[in-house]
Amino acid sequence: MNVLVVEPRMAPYEKEINGLLKEMQAIVGGRIATTDLPQEGAVIVSNDESICLGMEFNRKIDDKRGGVFGTFFICGNSGDDFCSLTPDQMDYFKKRFHQAEVLLAVNNGRPVIAKSDPLKPPGQEPPRRPPKTR
Repeated sequence: MNVLVVEPRMAPYEKEINGLLKEMQAIVGGRIATTDLPQEGAVIVSNDESICLGMEFNRKIDDKRGGVFGTFFICGNSGDDFCSLTPDQMDYFKKRFHQAEVLLAVNNGRPVIAKSDPLKPPGQEPPRRPPKTR
């Protein structure tokens, strides 16, 4: 199953997973919770205890549902099962969650955030070249 992983402060990246519960729990760091995104035909899979565990704020979902703490991933929703994101969904969510976000405050239950350029996930940095010598 091809999913989009979103880590705090990092740019989202694609990952192929087997879809087994243990692997999903490993990605989010514990028990899983889901947030449906019905208009997009997708699901956010996150850690059910992220706030209690003191996980870092990650991204705002929208004004009504607040935000997500800790690493999460997005997958497709085929009704009863999770499935791969389509290429269009993958592009959409990469753009939607590209910028890193920092939680500044909560105002009337809505997160107030600042956006910044994300870090590149490990293994996706450009290769470093040694300095030129004369």
